[in-house]
Amino acid sequence: MSSAGPTVPPSGSPIQGGPTTAARRRVDSDNRPSNYNSNDEEDNPNGHTPPFYSYHYHHPMIKYNLIHRKWVPEMWVLRIEDAFLRTVAMAQSWRSWRHTGRKIMGVLMLMVAVSVFMMMAFLGSPAAEVKGNGGEDNGLLKLQTFKEDWALAQRVVTEAQAETDAEHSMPKRVLEKVDIPEIWRKPNSDNYYQCAARPRNPMRAKKTNGYILVHANGGLNQMRTGICDMVAVAKIMNATLVLPYLDHKSFWTDPSEFKDIFDWRHFINVLKDDIEIVEYLPSQYAALKPLLKAPVSWSKASYYRSQMVPLLKKHKVIKFTHTDSRLANNGLAASIQRLRCRANYEALKYAKEIEDLGRILVDRLRVNNEPYIALHLRYEKDMLAFTGCNHNLTADEADELKVMRYKTQHWKEKQINSKERRLQGGCPLSPREAALFLKALGYPSTTPIYIVAGQIYGSNSMAAFRAEYPNVFSHSNLATEEELEPFKPYQNRLAALDYIMALESDVFVYTYDGNMAKAVQGHRRFEGFRKSINPDRQNIVRLIDMLDGGQISWEEFSTEIQRLHSDRLGAPYLRQIGESPRVEENFYANPLPGCVCNRSQEKISSLKYDQRLPLRSVQR
Repeated sequence: MSSAGPTVPPSGSPIQGGPTTAARRRVDSDNRPSNYNSNDEEDNPNGHTPPFYSYHYHHPMIKYNLIHRKWVPEMWVLRIEDAFLRTVAMAQSWRSWRHTGRKIMGVLMLMVAVSVFMMMAFLGSPAAEVKGNGGEDNGLLKLQTFKEDWALAQRVVTEAQAETDAEHSMPKRVLEKVDIPEIWRKPNSDNYYQCAARPRNPMRAKKTNGYILVHANGGLNQMRTGICDMVAVAKIMNATLVLPYLDHKSFWTDPSEFKDIFDWRHFINVLKDDIEIVEYLPSQYAALKPLLKAPVSWSKASYYRSQMVPLLKKHKVIKFTHTDSRLANNGLAASIQRLRCRANYEALKYAKEIEDLGRILVDRLRVNNEPYIALHLRYEKDMLAFTGCNHNLTADEADELKVMRYKTQHWKEKQINSKERRLQGGCPLSPREAALFLKALGYPSTTPIYIVAGQIYGSNSMAAFRAEYPNVFSHSNLATEEELEPFKPYQNRLAALDYIMALESDVFVYTYDGNMAKAVQGHRRFEGFRKSINPDRQNIVRLIDMLDGGQISWEEFSTEIQRLHSDRLGAPYLRQIGESPRVEENFYANPLPGCVCNRSQEKISSLKYDQRLPLRSVQR
């Protein structure tokens, strides 16, 4: 855990990076060839040292000749090697540059002589002689045999070198992939690849129709996807985008600006060939009162071109007061879909201090390469009040949630039956339900679990979870006080840290399908379909109630949970289209199709196209 300082043993002394002297001696002795006798000095009281070739580790080509080509006298080969090594040692020991040319010429002549000697040894060997024809044919066979032997020897050397290089260069985690247990293994996605790159010759209009100001509303992840939509809208409208304003009046009342959370220069630079982005309005438009508009939700490109572009040309500055879900999930040009992904997965990079601390926390949690689960346990006060869920809470806590729901005016649903909502699968899993779910999937109690959420609601909610999984972490106990100090007053910056922890986790589990769950699972799909588990909440609570009632055993419960979730692990599938945009799968939750492509489908399409070509030529 490099980022967290040196590893300290129980004695308190840091473990040093290099091996001890005793360890080095042991390694040196282990690296000696098998025919080396460690008692040679004791067996030779007169101090006589055996010939160096009796234990020397030979070059692969020499070893090949000693083992496979017995017809070459062994002593000749060893003497040739001895002479060559002594020559090299003599060349390395030269201290003066006098007569350097003559010395180099001497070495070259020696190498030529050795090469000729080796060739004659090969050509004159019995293995190359053939009874029968003799004469010219025999000579050709000798030459051919020499070429084959030389190629084989070269191959032996190359393979030995390749094995050595691979052993030293391959990362440890790659070598260990073969042994990854099933519970940590990501779903198969070998045929899929990212395809969000811009065209080779991008076309960006030289003249803008006007400037768009956007007020990104909601929490961090809702604002994030909304900003990406506004990038696409600016492209559709041929408009210049001003750096977005962030919501300061949502539940968290975070005063952070765009520059505080995102690397704004990186954002502008990555998208410079797609749209124009400016930090502020130009001075000639700064005094203008912008036209305020709230775009219709899930609108197609035609809506922005036909209704918004004329207004933009007339007023020159438009301010979109809402950005959440203002662009359709489907039915857009492929170039627009790819632009949304470039904005989300390439341009929206978090500010350096957030990225740096995120990497430190990931390394700290994954000490000794241990995998971890990021659990989006959405058992927070605002979510429970919004959904009307109060399972496992006290009566006073349930009343507090109800009061909060009635006070929040923009929440339309007020009267909610909590028990009925839970049985329908409409509630986030409670901490106890989440623990039973993970245990049934086979994750051991020693698994490190990072809670991706705010404050878990309920005086005793986490007790049941910690009883099953004691290694529970969050940014509040994984980071030091000094590290968290700059982030404490800003919930959106803490949410950005959680986003990084969830994205980089070995397994991501979300207990409710909110904005963060959508954003993270889509990003993980884009990054190679990292394992992301989507719990079947309705069946989980049904089975837990049966388990608590003694209707099924633990083995039956675990078997059924695993069966139900065998196809809910984040494997590739096409984004689901619903009867209306409100119920269809979110584009950012699954960017396939759009930003992830299937090689096998492309091969099938190409094959079908090739098969149609002869028919077209006949019709002509």
